[in-house]
Amino acid sequence: MSVDQPVGGSVPPNTAHAISVSLPTWEANVGYEEGDAKVINAMTTGYPRFFVHKSIQCLANEVIVRFGRQGDAAMLFPSPKTAACCRDFLLSKIPEDKKTGVRIVRLVMPPQITPAELNGITSELCAVLYPQKYGGISKQVWQHSGSGISSRRGEFCLKALNGGYLVEESQAQGQGQAKGAKADSVIHKGPKRYQKVELHGSTKLAEPTSTGEGEFSQFIEERFGRNLDMCLANNAKLAVKRRIAGTLSATEADSHNPENARIPGLNEEHVMLYPTGMNSIFNVHQLLLKARGPMKSICFGFPYIDTLKILEKWGPGVLFYGLCSTEEIDDLEKRLEAGERYLALFTEFPGNPLLRSPDLERIYALSRKYEFAVVVDESLGNFINVNVLPFADVVVSSLTKIFSGDSNVMGGSAVFNPHGQFYTLLKEVLAQEYEDDYWAEDAVFLERNSRDFVGRVERINRSAETLTSLLEASPLGKSISYCFGHGIWAVVFCLLCVVKDVYYPKNSPTKAFYDRCRNQGGGYGGLFSATFHTPEAAATFFDNLAVLKGPSLGTNFTLRFVLSCVSCV
Repeated sequence: MSVDQPVGGSVPPNTAHAISVSLPTWEANVGYEEGDAKVINAMTTGYPRFFVHKSIQCLANEVIVRFGRQGDAAMLFPSPKTAACCRDFLLSKIPEDKKTGVRIVRLVMPPQITPAELNGITSELCAVLYPQKYGGISKQVWQHSGSGISSRRGEFCLKALNGGYLVEESQAQGQGQAKGAKADSVIHKGPKRYQKVELHGSTKLAEPTSTGEGEFSQFIEERFGRNLDMCLANNAKLAVKRRIAGTLSATEADSHNPENARIPGLNEEHVMLYPTGMNSIFNVHQLLLKARGPMKSICFGFPYIDTLKILEKWGPGVLFYGLCSTEEIDDLEKRLEAGERYLALFTEFPGNPLLRSPDLERIYALSRKYEFAVVVDESLGNFINVNVLPFADVVVSSLTKIFSGDSNVMGGSAVFNPHGQFYTLLKEVLAQEYEDDYWAEDAVFLERNSRDFVGRVERINRSAETLTSLLEASPLGKSISYCFGHGIWAVVFCLLCVVKDVYYPKNSPTKAFYDRCRNQGGGYGGLFSATFHTPEAAATFFDNLAVLKGPSLGTNFTLRFVLSCVSCV
């Protein structure tokens, strides 16, 4: 795989649904953070919650042309529920006299189209239309909640819309009522503005062109008929759930997930899939609010920023402990003893970017005593290395990362502890609230990508441990050169500057807390971070490192990203 990617190119290269984008220099990263037009305009793709994929942009533009008003913008969602979340957030932030401009257009399949005609594939699309100037508000929902449509769903819906297989809901209802009413009635698959008005005043509905239908049929055949059997999508989701629950093949289960390391009674029924990892966090927070009522949450440890934003913007507030320290747990315990009560504590195991691990055993003991839920994001630790479920009510994960590895599909999961103190209550709310918005094609890719994730995790563990050892051994004040190669990839480090600190769970002061949850044979993960004495040193190191560079982690290839440019901008 070539590492010489231009600014804005896809990572991996030549990948239509890549989830990372090339930012190969320090300057490009600073430009990205500052919104430099030269960098932004060069981007052909990006991390999906931060960059709206080109296929989704095209679909949104088509929706605006057909159903919008002048000056409208659109955000696209997979269901009325997810669209309503965006609409409600917009309405809570904009002036009263502008609220009528915010509305939802729901597109569904016409009643005369059967799933069998589309190889069992069905989809609806909900567009939130709003004045363009409020795009920054709607983008917060897209980014923080992770509930927007995926790029593969966007491609499908654009073809379906142009082929007449997606129509406005009110129009579809009209077609259903008119079906069979008159022999000479004509069914229309397009928007009302394309209707042909006859001289006698009746409305004759225009049929889609044979070209449009033909293109869509060809798309279905090429995309799904030959390449992927979408009838297996449900089986793919089931396989993913079983892998997460620990019901792997006999060989994998025996060597990597011994029965005594798992929660008794845990199975795929306790696993829920979501379109993104952040969407799993968003939905678990909403489930807890519905189950227990409006209460503040706790964010323990320095988290990925969107987790904190979810707790701040879609609930009564958050108590933030950013250091992941014993002293902070002491402070929390004092608050609880004084009568303060909380909905849930959200934490990462380990955290990003300092790779510190919280004392889950102590936190969980407090949660049982003072009745709050514990939600652990184990995306960095991953299922093979750590087992945090004994100390959590819910474990969430970004399947986009190491579980997939190929950096070409998004996904998320939530595992509900069947022995958790709120399990019965959460199960009841889940039965009412959960909807499967995970696009079928994405599920098939995720299942295929994850078949070898056990072996990949082991290899990545070894590589990361070796690299961190080399970096820590860097002698102060000297220019040194290390050459490291392993398997299918090799990295040459030209350390022209001095590494100040290396952050990795194995050498963290919180290692004991990590080891308490580490599986037998488990490692310390594939992510580490490093700091340098000066911004100039960091920039020199970054620019001379011959690996792919872009946002994300947990890929099957080495990936580097600037976590913070604050000190140099």
